[in-house]
Amino acid sequence: MTLIPAAPPDGPAPADGPAPPERPTPSAAGPTAPGTRRRRRRVGRFTPRDIAVIGLLLGLPVLLDLLLIWGPALASIGLSFTSWNGITDIRFVGLDNYADIVGNYPPFWPAVRHNLVWLAFLGLVATPFGLFLAVLLDREMRFTRFYQTALYLPVVLSLAVVGFIAQLIFSRDYGAANAILGRTGNPIDWLGDPSINLWAVLLLVGWRHVGYVMLLYLAGLKAVDPALKEAAAIDGANEAQTFFRVVFPTLRPVNVIVLVITVIEALRAFDVVYAINRGRNGLELLSVLVTDNIVGEASRIGYGSAIAVILLLISVGFIATYLVQVFRRDET
Repeated sequence: MTLIPAAPPDGPAPADGPAPPERPTPSAAGPTAPGTRRRRRRVGRFTPRDIAVIGLLLGLPVLLDLLLIWGPALASIGLSFTSWNGITDIRFVGLDNYADIVGNYPPFWPAVRHNLVWLAFLGLVATPFGLFLAVLLDREMRFTRFYQTALYLPVVLSLAVVGFIAQLIFSRDYGAANAILGRTGNPIDWLGDPSINLWAVLLLVGWRHVGYVMLLYLAGLKAVDPALKEAAAIDGANEAQTFFRVVFPTLRPVNVIVLVITVIEALRAFDVVYAINRGRNGLELLSVLVTDNIVGEASRIGYGSAIAVILLLISVGFIATYLVQVFRRDET
């Protein structure tokens, strides 16, 4: 019997026999399977259903934004250079509306002054007070949830409701303010006296604004890393130094949001003064003048549009100036 030696498992094939076929090994540079290529092509290509969903989710909000915000804004800018009452033909008048508003429209400059006072009060009084309350509530004192709810509750009220509350508090005949001060025999006309009615209204508007600002700053303070405060305390900083030099700079994004909200609240104020005395006798505001000219008896749409453009420029000017300063600080 003849014995045939077996080749080693991993060794070469015998010289007199054909070499066994090599098994294909996957290579990174080699071709991929047809199913893999098909799946990769599907990942990079949108189906009609995907396009429809994207168009619905993105196109509809953009369309509404163009129709409800940019459309009226651009239309107001265009109509501000015309004379139109909504019925007759539109007549181009150039800058005549602006010249007449600045030089010959008596309520304009008092309204500008009142809007600026409104902005200064909210920005320099109500907003810092809201920040102060947020710092207090951030310390987790007792009944913190109750205080947060009580301070935020006025925010859910509309400015029209705040106007009715102002009448209940500051009314000359039946208001609570005169009753508390004991001036029922010689009452103070809080809402009828042009020298004080604006400040009476600002107290209630600030009461509503404080709760909103407090909530925004409280959310920002909760996001501050406690390690920053601990490091400042180790370096010997007291509470005031820790807040103004460590905590407050980290609240810069919240500051931008609060500034934009404050400017918008100050310049769009309309409901509260219109509910009190239709925005007259010391409560003139630019928003009231826009409404009186566009939907009032005069129906001067071009004239009211010019006032609206001035109001837009004032609001954009404040916000753009602050944002430019913030971006410059970030670059340096």
